[in-house]
Amino acid sequence: MKYRITILTASIMLSLSCCGSLSGRMESLANYPASISLPQEKRSTIQEISIPKVMRDTSVIEDDKGNTYHLMRAVRDDGTGEMVATEELQAAVVTARFRNVAERRGKVEIEFQVLVPKELRDSKWQLRMMPIMYILEDTLDLDRILITGESYRKSQLRGYQQYRRFINSIVTDSTRFIDKHQLEVFIERNIPELYRYRTDSAYVTDELFLSHYGISAKDALKHYTYGLRMRHNEWKKANIGRMYDRYVKSPIVTDHLRLDTVMRNASGDFIYNYIQRIQTLPQLRKVDIVLEGEIYEQENRIYTIEPSVPLTFYISSLSTFAEERERYLTQVISRRVKADDICYIEFEKDCDKVVEGLSNNYHEITRIRRTLSLLLENRDFDLDSIVVTASSSPEGSWEYNSRLSKRRSASVSRYFERFIGKWRDSSARNRVFSIDIDKVLAEPDKEAPEANVEFISRNIAEDWSALNRLVMADTVLTSLQKERYFLLSGENNADKREKLLSMEEFYPHLTYEIYPRLRTVRFDFHLHRKDMVQDTIHTTIIDSIYMAGVQALKDRNYNLAANLLTPYRDFNTAVAYCAADYNASALNLLSELPSTPQVSYLMALLEARQGKSKSAAEYYLKACREDSQFIHRGNLDPEIYALVRMYDLNRYFE
Repeated sequence: MKYRITILTASIMLSLSCCGSLSGRMESLANYPASISLPQEKRSTIQEISIPKVMRDTSVIEDDKGNTYHLMRAVRDDGTGEMVATEELQAAVVTARFRNVAERRGKVEIEFQVLVPKELRDSKWQLRMMPIMYILEDTLDLDRILITGESYRKSQLRGYQQYRRFINSIVTDSTRFIDKHQLEVFIERNIPELYRYRTDSAYVTDELFLSHYGISAKDALKHYTYGLRMRHNEWKKANIGRMYDRYVKSPIVTDHLRLDTVMRNASGDFIYNYIQRIQTLPQLRKVDIVLEGEIYEQENRIYTIEPSVPLTFYISSLSTFAEERERYLTQVISRRVKADDICYIEFEKDCDKVVEGLSNNYHEITRIRRTLSLLLENRDFDLDSIVVTASSSPEGSWEYNSRLSKRRSASVSRYFERFIGKWRDSSARNRVFSIDIDKVLAEPDKEAPEANVEFISRNIAEDWSALNRLVMADTVLTSLQKERYFLLSGENNADKREKLLSMEEFYPHLTYEIYPRLRTVRFDFHLHRKDMVQDTIHTTIIDSIYMAGVQALKDRNYNLAANLLTPYRDFNTAVAYCAADYNASALNLLSELPSTPQVSYLMALLEARQGKSKSAAEYYLKACREDSQFIHRGNLDPEIYALVRMYDLNRYFE
């Protein structure tokens, strides 16, 4: 809980009694709150552009007698009803609490100043300033700013020095706790034969060490060890963390910190220019910044700085220019369609019979059955024909493989032809009878006769094209082996080619790992749309890619929007280019589009980005004359408002 301390501990009161009443000083600090403000905007010299001028608010006229009169803008006084002249006081200074910021490449730069008056600074204190960002429904703690007094920092460093001395006092070499001299004297007197090994590195057993007093090496070592010192050293090791807290009462912070500065005197206010870049989000229109703070003396918090009045940053986004019109594509719908699938049906050697229990055949056949069932049940398409293409691996002669592939293709076609017949018989038996009011049992629903599905058997004797692709993608074969393979595959005769490969060291890998993947059966399903007579129908559908690009633009994902909208080259594409900062592409595209107020406004923006302020101002005025809403928009857009101030453009619309 944050509060303003009015009651202090006795120790703090005693330590500050020589300096006067601390509570009185704390109360006085309320008159000097820390705050945040907007940095002063850089103002450019007003330049003239070749646009007709308008009448000023004040005119100077001279009568016949040479008297000079100033005619000023007048307003009616609400109390008296008289018309009185008005004059703007230029010396008045107003501290703004909001600013418009421009979004570039999906990011916004929030800039504000942290102001700390000199009355809040003291050599013994540390000020901890904490900016907080309110964004949509969430809050984000920004990096803190620490303003540390010189005496406060010296106290911190003393704590670290004390802790370092404590760490250095911990003994890491256990031999330092042994009275080596007395231990050596003991061995010399009681075990002289062992004493002779004092300059030898030979291993001495514990049994050899036993003296006639019955003392082992372990007992002797323990007897001549400074036990009190060792126990004290172990206590130090166990209390490292506690001693850190004791000595370092106010650690020097490095994480989540924007600035840590040491103040050596108390003269002058402290001003820090804070810049925070954030990623914009959909629906993000504004960001609020609030400053909170605390004052610490050592580890004690002695004062809480109340939250400041928030600064508001209104985000100007080009996504509002997105045109939400629908775009359509002409789609050609064909009566006939095609689908395909591949399964790996294995056969016994020199055999063409389909065996479900062989290897992984059951799972592969089940998958094709499921596909056929879905196609036969489909309400939109009729299955016309199925082309079954079987292929073999290169073992054996090409002629033999060709005949074998033909037999296997025909066998697979007969197998699934029987499956379709059984499926239709089962479907007919399961057909539900309908109940009629006039008849107890009606006849089964009559359906159109089912067309026969034609099976067409084809074959590929040896699928060398697929083998080439598999070898290229293989991760076991080395680059030299692949190079050797493709060199041999240049042989035109397939049988000679296979014989040459069989003599290579990598041939076993081909036969066991790659060749089985060539023994496939490919299914091409040919279907037609029900109730469709014409071969093709032209229809229009919404262009989903274009609409996705527009949505990405509205969601402020500008790089994605630019990529999706690039082929269309319309106004939305130009907006995406501008928002993504693709300025050259945006200028080129806008020059091709018909002139509109929106196009002129974006041209003004792009010309300003390239430093062509005069032409940018002319484009802006053109947009405002054609559509007056851009006058207000220009005042809210920081990039355009810089032009407004530079050329005093608002005077043309008063």
